[in-house]
Amino acid sequence: MKTRSKFFILAVMLVTAFFSLQLLKPDNKNHEIHLTENDHQFAFVHSLEGTSTDGDIQQNNEGDLQLDAELKRLFDYYLSTIGEKKLPEIQSQIDKILDQKLQVKAAAQAKELLKRYIAFKQALVELEKNANSSIPANTDLLSAVNNKWQSMRQLRSQFFSEKEIQAMFGFDDAYDQDALSRLAISQDKTLTDAERRNKLQTLDKNMPADLKAAKDAPYQVIRLEEQAKKMRNEGASEDDIYRMRAAATSPEAANRLAQLDRDNDDWNKRISLYLENRKQLISSPTNGSNNDQQNALQQLRNKYFTSQEQRRLAAYE
Repeated sequence: MKTRSKFFILAVMLVTAFFSLQLLKPDNKNHEIHLTENDHQFAFVHSLEGTSTDGDIQQNNEGDLQLDAELKRLFDYYLSTIGEKKLPEIQSQIDKILDQKLQVKAAAQAKELLKRYIAFKQALVELEKNANSSIPANTDLLSAVNNKWQSMRQLRSQFFSEKEIQAMFGFDDAYDQDALSRLAISQDKTLTDAERRNKLQTLDKNMPADLKAAKDAPYQVIRLEEQAKKMRNEGASEDDIYRMRAAATSPEAANRLAQLDRDNDDWNKRISLYLENRKQLISSPTNGSNNDQQNALQQLRNKYFTSQEQRRLAAYE
C-alpha cells in the first residue's frame, strides 16, 4: 500500500508539472514587433524591460485577421505580467497594441479572440485545480497525463473553432504529442533497454526542425549560464560574458540575460539586508506589544520590497 501511495504522489506531481508546462512551453519562433512612432515606447512592466514584444501579427489582403501562433504569442507576452498588473490593465494594453498593428476590422477580430483566450486561460486554471483531486489512485502515469491533456483539448474546443485551434495551438499539440510518445516508450515494460533507445532515436530522427529547436532551447540557456559561471570564476568581466552570450544567441537575448543578472543581484542584496534587519528586530528586547513588532516588520518589508515582491518572502523567512 505504501508503494502505491508513493507512486500516486509521484504521478500527481508529474501530471501537474506536465499540465503547467502549457503556460511555459517554448515557442518554435520568437518574432519581434518593430515599434512605430505611435507605439508604446516604454516597457509595460519592469519585468519586460530589455525584451522585444512577441508576436508578428498581421491581416490578410481582405483586412481580416491572419490566424496563426503569432497572435497567441502576443497575448502570452503581456498576460505573463499577471501579478505586476491587473487583468483589465493587461487587456487594455493588448487592445492598444492591436489597434496600432492592425486595421480596424482585423483589430476588432483580434480583440474578440483575446476575450475568448483570457476566458480559456481562466477556465484552464479551474480545470487544473479540480484535476488532481479527481485522479483515481490506481491510474498509471501515462493514462493520467493523457487524460489531463485530453481534458485540456476538450476545454479548448469550447472557446475556439477548429481552424483557430490549428492555427494558434498546432505547434503546442505537436510538442505535447511528442512528449506523450516519449512517456509511453519510457513506461512500456515490454521493451528492452535497446528497443527503448531505438524508439526514442526514431522520434528524434523524425522530429520536425522547429520542434527540435524549441526542445533544445532550454538546454542552450543552461549551457550558456554554466559557461557564464565558469567565466566569472576565471575573472571574466560582465562585458566578456555579454559578448559570449550575444555570439551564441543574439544581442537581444544577451541583453535580456544581462538584465536578469542585474535583477537577481539586486534581489539578493535586498534579501540579505532585509533578513539581517529582520533578525535584529526580532531578537532585540521587545518594548511594545506583538502588534508593534508586526507593524515594524511590515515597515521593514515595505522598505525593501514592493507588495508583489513581498509574496516571495515566505520562502526566505
